[in-house]
This record gives sequence, C-alpha cells and structure tokens, in this order.
Amino acid sequence: MGFILQLQILTIMPKIEPFEKYASKYEDWFVKHRFAYESELRAIKAQLPESENSISIEIGVGSGRFAAPLGIALGVEPSSKMRALARTRGIDVIGAVAEALPFGNSSFDLALMVTTICFVDDLRTAFKEVYRILKPDGCLVIGFIDRDSPVGRLYERHKEESVFYRVARFYTTEAVISILEKTGFKDFSFCQTIFHDLAEINEVESVKAGYGEGSFVVVKAKKFKDETPSNV
Repeated sequence: MGFILQLQILTIMPKIEPFEKYASKYEDWFVKHRFAYESELRAIKAQLPESENSISIEIGVGSGRFAAPLGIALGVEPSSKMRALARTRGIDVIGAVAEALPFGNSSFDLALMVTTICFVDDLRTAFKEVYRILKPDGCLVIGFIDRDSPVGRLYERHKEESVFYRVARFYTTEAVISILEKTGFKDFSFCQTIFHDLAEINEVESVKAGYGEGSFVVVKAKKFKDETPSNV
C-alpha cells in the first residue's frame, strides 16, 4: 500500500474504526434481519444489468454479504477486518478508499455500492472516481437507506446509540441524484423495498419501481461516454 493511500485511509479512520472493532456485530445484523437482507438483495438484483461477461466490482464491499451472492468477485474495502471476512466468501479484496480507486480509466462494466455512501468521506470525489473507472455504457448501482424514509429517520434519531451509524451521513434520494448528475451520470432507474420497521419484517418484502415509499432505495445510473464532469 502506497504512502498516499495510507494517509487517505487514516483520514477516514473514525468511519473504519467501528467495522474494525465490531465485525461480529456487523455480521449478526444479517442473521437477525435475514428477511430485510434478502429483500435488499432482491432489489439490487432487479437493477443489475444482464450481462454474462461484464467486469464488476463492489466498492465498500464490507464482509462480502452482497458481492458473494451477486457473483461479484472483486471488491474494495478500507477495513482490514471486513476484508478478511470478505475473503472467506471468495471475494478478491483490495484495501483502498472510494475516493482513490487503484484502477485505470474505463476498467469496469459495473460498479456496486451497497450501504456504503453514508460512510464515504467525500461522496462527490467517490462518484467521480467511479465514473472514471467505468467503461462507456457502464453502470453504477447504489443501494442505500433514504434519509427521509421511516428507517432513515429512525437511524438519524438514534445515531449516537449505534456503533456504526454515529459516524454515518445519510442522504435523500434527491441528493444522491443531484451529485450523480453533476458527476456526469445519466439514465437513472430506481426500485425500492423495506416498507415496514425492521423489527416487524418476518418475510421477504416486495420490490417496487421508483422511490419514496420504501426505506431501502436502489439507483442505477449510466455512464454514456467519456465526458468531463461538471464541478460539484
């Protein structure tokens, strides 16, 4: 790992620290909220492009809970504990941050970010980096909790009580769209799930088009060609 990359990771250490200290607690969430997790997986799958030969990466791959079942073999993750868990699920993980991706221009057909944007230090720079590494006609798929949704508002109210979300910054869907547009992304499509309180979910939730009802939103955005992103 280069000196500059080490400095970049150190600058966001407060957001890595919970994942380093509470890796088992992170994993427990997926067991406790199995139906919510499966609902999120279904929503992401609904937005993934259909291509057998696409070169894909998950940015902020965490423990590989999404990349592995979605067939994405490569990930980027700054937390060493999360990287170790992801490798047990067969993911090839590189230690790096979203704001400085260690890949050449136009390297990937698909980039995935799931429950990652709330932990990114500089979302505008991260989106610019994703745009850079995507091929023309490549797609970015983002899954996140909408700040204005029931679960998003609950997380905001209780941020200080959560070892993970106390360092998070939640975004509305409109805010995410705005940053994506300024970065150069176009041709958006949306779906949503998680329509109940997490504690009340006892079966897999439906997936609906659009956003504004479900707490978990998936956005797909496309890079059409190499353009210079506008300033953000």
